[in-house]
Amino acid sequence: MGDSMAGGGPGGAGGKRPAPGDELVSVILSFRNEKDVLAELVSRLDAVLSKEPGDYELLFVNDDSNDGSLDVLLMARAKNPRVKIINMSRRFGQPECLMAGLAHAKGDAVVYMDTDLQDPPEVIPEMLAKWRQGAEVVYTVRTRREGENPVRMWLTRIAYRMINVSSEIDMPVNAGDFRLLSRLACDNLIKLSESDPYARGLVPWIGYRQEPVFYERAARAAGRTHFSLLRSLTPYKIFISGFTSFSMAPIFLIFLIGGAVAGISLLALLAAALLSALTAAWIFFALFLWGSLLFALGWVGIYVGRIYKDVRGRPRYIIKDTVGL
Repeated sequence: MGDSMAGGGPGGAGGKRPAPGDELVSVILSFRNEKDVLAELVSRLDAVLSKEPGDYELLFVNDDSNDGSLDVLLMARAKNPRVKIINMSRRFGQPECLMAGLAHAKGDAVVYMDTDLQDPPEVIPEMLAKWRQGAEVVYTVRTRREGENPVRMWLTRIAYRMINVSSEIDMPVNAGDFRLLSRLACDNLIKLSESDPYARGLVPWIGYRQEPVFYERAARAAGRTHFSLLRSLTPYKIFISGFTSFSMAPIFLIFLIGGAVAGISLLALLAAALLSALTAAWIFFALFLWGSLLFALGWVGIYVGRIYKDVRGRPRYIIKDTVGL
């Protein structure tokens, strides 16, 4: 679906930066059902970016919202033609919407962020400053999170560390989907065509000079989160996607567990033959082996499923229509 390749946009393969007055900054905002925050978001982004040299575009990727979000954006575009919209043909999910936005962004610097105003637009000037100083990627690190469930935050930190420890690349902890990519980095990222893209890992994977910006994450401005641990499977899918995208640890773990269980089973069989073990012990032992087998098959199935989705070759998303592009 991408319409850019490495070296095809401003800045090109050599990473040449435009003069400050000639810069175009793209901001990608993937969302679903966020009508309560969109007007304020556009206003704050305009207030921040209008003070920067050059021009900007706000690229909203609408993941088939049904709450009137599109009407809010159309009214915003009537006042500010820099607001542009991509409407997906159905609900595809945040990762796919992000990749659609990256493929259509024309900026020399491309920022992507959430729409719920937890990531403040006022951080963008500092990110742009790092980019102008030569960074190809600027990622943000949360030093504090307001209004977040402490249990959820603890589980999130554990998940980040599990992915990082098992990964072949170093992924910064507490760095989410609020980042700036140079034209060069963006063009190389959109060439990656794997299914279930895990941007938090893919961006470090492409390399180049990457610099952090630290900030405090605000509480959600309005509405309800779409990443609840109890009401949504999305956080678990993201974790599994991140874990299996950059690590073969589960496969190796299954191999080690399988060998250990086979050895224990052999010893238990010999002990049972010598001691005439009770039937109940064998039942529990069989259940243990059955559970271990299902666990192992589950992990292998996840990897096979990812292979199947990639081999199948379906597009990651389908765009229904666009406004302003």
